[in-house]
Amino acid sequence: MTIAGSDSGGGAGIQADLRTFALLGVHGCVAMSAVTVQNSVGVKAFHEIPLEIVAGQISAVASDIGIQAAKTGMLASSEIIGCVAQTWQAECAGTPLVVDPVCASMHGDPLLHPSALSALRDQLFPLATLVTPNLDEVRLLVDIDVVDDRSQREAARALHALGPQWALVKGGHLKSSDASPDLLFDGTEFQEFHAPRVATGHDHGAGDTLAAATTCALAHGFSVPDAVAFAKTWVTECIRAAYPLGHGHGPVNAMFRLQA
Repeated sequence: MTIAGSDSGGGAGIQADLRTFALLGVHGCVAMSAVTVQNSVGVKAFHEIPLEIVAGQISAVASDIGIQAAKTGMLASSEIIGCVAQTWQAECAGTPLVVDPVCASMHGDPLLHPSALSALRDQLFPLATLVTPNLDEVRLLVDIDVVDDRSQREAARALHALGPQWALVKGGHLKSSDASPDLLFDGTEFQEFHAPRVATGHDHGAGDTLAAATTCALAHGFSVPDAVAFAKTWVTECIRAAYPLGHGHGPVNAMFRLQA
């Protein structure tokens, strides 16, 4: 299941999640949290879904179809975060949950009310199997500016201290590195995942796709480290196959396998 916002431009959000789910062999279900007005240039506006509808979507699927794993994306407000956390505890406790703490679009447009950061830390992170922030989100969540390996490890420790079982500090925005270094931490051991940095201006939806691929792997029974390793390889190929769309940043391409 993806618990996230809709992207009217089709590059990120639940649209990107469902593409990845389908291509990786899982049936995708949805709990929509918000509707965005966006395209390849930026986010113009968003509308939050009523709390009872957000909770109802999760409950309806959990009580009938069942959920093997889920991810969150854009949750928009502290109220929605609290609603998702409460419903998850009641309906899905023990099910793998990947929390992608979406705070802003790649263009810098806000997708989360600033007051909701504390709700992410206090209510949702303790329920997470894995959290997957990028470096901008790390800075907002734990006030650490990741610039090298040492600060990346510091950030991973700080994120793990907020309660998730695993913390993944993504290094795609670490421009000082020739590679794209992601760091996984379980409270005891660090594991590093590297991939060549792809030279492209088209990477819309990369974070959503990584979290969605990780969720698929967990649903298939992978361990967290193996799920992250698989997702890292998957999203790198999606970025390689990204294409221009509109007048801004085009999307990563999860359909690369179909075009081979």
